[in-house]
Amino acid sequence: MSYDDILTLLEVLGVFAFSLTGIFEARRLKMDFVGVYTLAMITAFGGGTVRDLFLQRYPLFWIENWPYCMAILVLSLLSIIILKQIRKPRKKGIPLLVNVFDAIGLGLFSVLGSVQSLQVYPQSYFIAILMGVITGTFGGIIRDIVGNKVPTVFQKSQLYATCSMAGCVVYILFDWLKVGQEISIPASAAVTLGIRMLAVRYDIRLPI
Repeated sequence: MSYDDILTLLEVLGVFAFSLTGIFEARRLKMDFVGVYTLAMITAFGGGTVRDLFLQRYPLFWIENWPYCMAILVLSLLSIIILKQIRKPRKKGIPLLVNVFDAIGLGLFSVLGSVQSLQVYPQSYFIAILMGVITGTFGGIIRDIVGNKVPTVFQKSQLYATCSMAGCVVYILFDWLKVGQEISIPASAAVTLGIRMLAVRYDIRLPI
């Protein structure tokens, strides 16, 4: 599998994971189809859009890859149909599923943000870490604002942005050590995913 194939696969998985968290949040808020699709799009592409604007990368990611938008449209419609058939959803099952998909999207998009930042500004490692965190977290931030609540990342809650930063730092370390990206990208995303799930499982929070 080539480097471009790896990036494309991670993009698809990240878009799918984050769009599902937006869909679940929209259904929790009892939004209609327009609301579901909008929140799914915001969650999937919000962080990447902010990153692209900062890095002056055009066209924006979701415009250049417009088939993703159509796929999310279909996914939103299917999710509404499926979720309507679940009359008594398990109270613990849905939140756990949301956390898992959210952690997957966070890990994938955080690392991809750092990768794309280094493509524009090579050796600017601190900026690459910031762009990775922005890519991984800002979709959820905008989603929460639209849902009329304080973004989770700004609350004293289980580790979130810290998990994103950890994965980005690991990727930067791999890049500095000249480790191949077929190893560094999945490994770094796995670090973010692992730390986030541990934070959810054991309620780990920042001390301040």
